[in-house]
Amino acid sequence: MSSLVYVLNGPNLNLLGTREPEIYGHDTLDDIAGRLEDRGRELGLEIDMRQSNHEGHLVDWLHEAQAHDAKAVILNAGAFTHSSIALYDAIKAVRTPVIEVHLSNPHTREEFRHISFVGRAAKGTIAGFGAMSYMLALEAAARF
Repeated sequence: MSSLVYVLNGPNLNLLGTREPEIYGHDTLDDIAGRLEDRGRELGLEIDMRQSNHEGHLVDWLHEAQAHDAKAVILNAGAFTHSSIALYDAIKAVRTPVIEVHLSNPHTREEFRHISFVGRAAKGTIAGFGAMSYMLALEAAARF
């Protein structure tokens, strides 16, 4: 198994730092990537961080993670979390463990955010700790 960890981010996460900072914080995706790369080096892991507003890209990248024998995938699917059966199917179809991540706690938000198709297929979920959610997921991934 490789030391590669994919960190996949869905729609609107490219706007982190400016989009509703009272919910998502002031960290940008680049800020988070930098911290993940630093901690990844300490853990002997390589980070491949990606973002797309397109569901099919996330599905393709899940398949790619398995093809490259990645150690794990950290996935913040954004709004696709609550609607994408395609992501559910892709997670179920790959052997690579997937950790669902959210900056906010979906269960304290609007009712439609309480359902997670990603979480139903993922190995585990970390939510509600802001940018630290990614770091906690990386710590978990290192132990696979």
